[in-house]
Parts: sequence; structure tokens; C-alpha cells
Amino acid sequence: MHQYEIAVLYHPDLEVDLSKAEDRVKKIIADNGGSVKSTDNWGKRKLAYNIKGNEYAVYVFYGVELSGDHVAKVESTLNITDEAIRFLITRPDLKAIAKAEVLKAEKAEQAAKRDERGDDDKESV
Repeated sequence: MHQYEIAVLYHPDLEVDLSKAEDRVKKIIADNGGSVKSTDNWGKRKLAYNIKGNEYAVYVFYGVELSGDHVAKVESTLNITDEAIRFLITRPDLKAIAKAEVLKAEKAEQAAKRDERGDDDKESV
């Protein structure tokens, strides 16, 4: 099983009742032997350009574990789904994510040390 991130742009009219469309996408993933680990709903956003006559879309990102053999099946099923106007399936760079987390922790630690010493980078007048 590999980790994937699936970005789905839903039709803007589904913003009110998005649960049915999300359940359908989750069912497509489950039917192909995958499991949804996380869901991140960004809400309705303006698109950079019109897609199928829509200026807006509802952005939802799914963290998924899925076998590499079933990715094509998920893509072909999402392709014919009416609710999703666009989607993208990618494999996240886990090494880069881990490195970013380490750097973030180091910066937080340095900031905490500065606060303890009283070095606020402020000029005293």
C-alpha cells in the first residue's frame, strides 16, 4: 500500500450538501481496496480559469492509502463522476515533508530560546 493525496474539485452547487459527494468518492476508494486516512476541506474557492463553465469549486483533499495497481481504476471512476469537475492524484514526497517538520521544530526551539534570553530584536530607544 502506498500513500497518495487526491485533490478533488467539486461542483460549486454542492457546497451546501457535500456529504453525499464525499461519501461517493470515499466509496470509490474503498471499493478499490484503499482507505481514506485524512480529509481536508478548503471550502469554495475561485478557480484560476473556468472549468466546465464554473468560476468556483469546492476544494477537498484526501490522504489515502491505496495499492498502485488500483490507481488507474480510481482515476477512471472519478473521470465519469458528475460531482467532481476536476481531480488530481499524487504521491507526496515523504522525505521532504519530514525535513520540513524538522526545520519547523528547530525554528520553534530557537524562537523559544530567544524569548527566554530576552533577545527580541527590538531596538531600545
